[in-house]
Amino acid sequence: MTRPRAHSFNAAAAQYAANRPSYPPALLDAVEALAAHPLRNAHVADIGAGTGIASTLLHARGARVTAVEPGDGMAAEFRRNNPDIPLVRGDGNHLPLATASADFITYAQAWHWIDPAKAGPEARRVLRPGGALALWWNHTDHSAQWLADQDARIRAFFQADQATPAAQPAPADQAAQTGQPVQAGRPNHPEPTQRGDHPWTDIPGLTFTERTIPHTRKVPLATHLANLGSHSLFLVSGEERTQEFMTREHAVLSELFPDGTIEESYVVHLRLARNDAP
Repeated sequence: MTRPRAHSFNAAAAQYAANRPSYPPALLDAVEALAAHPLRNAHVADIGAGTGIASTLLHARGARVTAVEPGDGMAAEFRRNNPDIPLVRGDGNHLPLATASADFITYAQAWHWIDPAKAGPEARRVLRPGGALALWWNHTDHSAQWLADQDARIRAFFQADQATPAAQPAPADQAAQTGQPVQAGRPNHPEPTQRGDHPWTDIPGLTFTERTIPHTRKVPLATHLANLGSHSLFLVSGEERTQEFMTREHAVLSELFPDGTIEESYVVHLRLARNDAP
């Protein structure tokens, strides 16, 4: 990921916190099942914690959460929203955490921003024996036709922009940079499905197991558009360019959803590996 896109969230932290989707309870159920360890009373290091969407859920589950966040704006928003959860500044490439100190390390919508060649060994260093590294992303579910159509409009819009190479995909959830398209035949992102087919999940000593968890949320049209606008592809495009797209999209969606309420469809893709190897 490019540094401008990685840092773009800091200026939009409040927008991110207010409009991004959360995660369903079934996700943390799957984390516990795959790790064979409850989250309650576990020490969880939530890396790239952002505004605290995942940290809040982990804390509510009874985990002892330490959030790690590099961005100034995101960290400030995190502290406003989560005064009871400790946060330290840093990133996954150089974790500011003691060796063998965490039962879980989580990356919610964040693993793609780090260097896996550094973050993988760092995760293994910080995890206790038997601890688990959990990576997950919300994917827009393009099996919902209106979302597939919106994805096509976003692609077309940014491919027409000279600032965005035509070969670069521009799906609605581009900022997640998550690999597998939910609908077969729609090449969204470069991320892998199994260990070994991309260095993002090719970490010596770790073998990942994958789960998918579908979920939906109903939101006002304005929230949906603000969610779109909080993704890095829009954030680095400039206010004028983003507003141009949002104005057009508001008109399209107002016809599709005349009551002003939209049901967004997602699939959470979870990858978890236990730190069992010596």
